[in-house]
Amino acid sequence: QVQLVESGGGLVQSGASLRLSCAVSGGTLSTNVIGWYRQAPGKQRELVASISGGGSTNYADSVKGRFTISRDNAKNTGYLQMNSLKPEDTAVYYCNFRRPYVRDNYWGQGTQVTVSS
Repeated sequence: QVQLVESGGGLVQSGASLRLSCAVSGGTLSTNVIGWYRQAPGKQRELVASISGGGSTNYADSVKGRFTISRDNAKNTGYLQMNSLKPEDTAVYYCNFRRPYVRDNYWGQGTQVTVSS
């Protein structure tokens, strides 16, 4: 059974940094896709960043140059380093683990990120 546990959200001021973590159990991170999504009040959930098993990364235009997605295969944990945070980054951030060959995906519980101006 695949489980994802997120951590690292919080309340910060504009310009600050945060690092989100997503610990995966029951699945192998190194050969699958991990991504971060966010959902702000009244808005649809959107992809923030993803990294494939081969290491290819994809970022939303709004976070390019500020956010970095990475993973530690030994710890089976994914990360989202968020720098130069803006109030518009305020949202609940969700970790997603996807296994393309098995055609399934799993979500973390979500962690709140609030950026004050």
